[in-house]
Amino acid sequence: MIGRLSGLLIEKNPPQIVLDVNGVGYELDVPMSTFYNLPALGEKLSLLTHFAVRDDGHFLYGFQSESERFAFRQLLKVSGIGARTALSVLSGLSVNDLAAAVAQQELGRLIKIPGIGKKTAERLLLELKGKLADVGSGSPGAAPSDTRSDITQALLALGYNEKEATAAVRQLAADLSTSEGIRQALKLLSKS
Repeated sequence: MIGRLSGLLIEKNPPQIVLDVNGVGYELDVPMSTFYNLPALGEKLSLLTHFAVRDDGHFLYGFQSESERFAFRQLLKVSGIGARTALSVLSGLSVNDLAAAVAQQELGRLIKIPGIGKKTAERLLLELKGKLADVGSGSPGAAPSDTRSDITQALLALGYNEKEATAAVRQLAADLSTSEGIRQALKLLSKS
């Protein structure tokens, strides 16, 4: 099994990237939460991976954090959820938001994700209950990057480009909540 890849980022075509590892180009599908935080082409990148072997081929999925990979693997265990749907869920919600939606049984948050209907959302809430509790709180080292990722995603959703959003998030203090971070980032962006 391939658990981690480190190399140079040579292609970005959402949701797929190509990572050159010592002359071998690995194609990986990544959730948009990881995609938004990728470095520029030609820069070094290290991703955790999930390797899947199916009848129609071998597939690699890349994740920036252990919590994302764990959530992806938990989603794959839900009946009727494949890798594409799991990536869609992680692209539509951060791991913390997914864990909160499951803990609070918020059907509406899941239905807003493209490709997730009412029955699928109900199945997700039922089968993931209690399985993402530890991920939702996050490890001390993972929380700031998840918060920064959430802030960046919110800015992108509001129409700012990736460069503007990333620059604004870099200027924020590390201990901000997501909502306060978004407020402060918007203030910074309105001044520029």
